[in-house]
Amino acid sequence: MSAGNFGGLAIAYDDRLLAPRDWTQAQGRWAGELLADLPPGDVLELYCGAGQIGLLAVAGSGRRLVCVDVNPVATHYTRRNAEGAGVDVMTRTGSVHDVLGDGEVFPLIIADPPWVPRAQVHAFPEDPRLAIDGGEDGLARIRECAAAIDGHLGPGGVALAQLAPGDEQADAVVDMTRGTSLVCGERRYFERGTLLRIDRPVDWGGQASP
Repeated sequence: MSAGNFGGLAIAYDDRLLAPRDWTQAQGRWAGELLADLPPGDVLELYCGAGQIGLLAVAGSGRRLVCVDVNPVATHYTRRNAEGAGVDVMTRTGSVHDVLGDGEVFPLIIADPPWVPRAQVHAFPEDPRLAIDGGEDGLARIRECAAAIDGHLGPGGVALAQLAPGDEQADAVVDMTRGTSLVCGERRYFERGTLLRIDRPVDWGGQASP
């Protein structure tokens, strides 16, 4: 087991999980800044890993964090780390489309899907394959997250997605959400990734925009 400091939080994990990246603190902090102006409700994190990004976002807010990952090791460490951070957490182990209930909506969704194209995962031998394999084109898990955001982001809510560096995957998410009521907006660029903001208009009533 390893442990480290992530934005002031003590985060434990082991080599079956992706080691927390310092740059992703920016996603947690951005999410935390948004929370004060968002509707009430739980915060959802998709592909949570050890839970560090979601925990950083909600720490001190009094909000409950709902964390989803296909890897039971991830949800185990998320519960452990949440206890240390004093955060109320609910974990769900399984694929995104199987563990979210019809009618569940969240004011904030944090999405951290694996995005490395399968043919390139060998370039990262120190990273667990399950944590980085994004399918043949690198977009398989991103598509799952885009669908979950469309189905579960409440009116006036915001999603923050972590994607590959540059604009290619962010542009792909714009295409995925075309024809829905989701609005892809600000992008923040880092050497090791891009963060994309996705909004749902406050007047959304459960139907796609014309």
